[in-house]
Amino acid sequence: MMETAGTILPWAVDIAFALLLAAMALAVLRLARGPSLPDRVVALDLLTVLAVAFSALFAIAAEEPAFLDVAIALALVAFLATVAFARFAERRQAQRENGTAGREDTP
Repeated sequence: MMETAGTILPWAVDIAFALLLAAMALAVLRLARGPSLPDRVVALDLLTVLAVAFSALFAIAAEEPAFLDVAIALALVAFLATVAFARFAERRQAQRENGTAGREDTP
């Protein structure tokens, strides 16, 4: 039974790396094409989540637990970046609403 686990893990890691790279390519495509700011923010957030997964998977493949610390730090920074982008988008939307409301009042 242990021999089977030893031969399956490298295959599973290789398949997971390939799937993560495909997901990253699709996320970059969405980031480039848009069409709106929220689409780009979600794509950027997805890229950071995939980078965390990539780092964790590399920690398994290299049998080096230090990469898990990198994954945790990247996840924390990505969360803060997502919150900052969301606040930016919210302020931008509020400015648009205030700008159009002022134009409607003028004859």
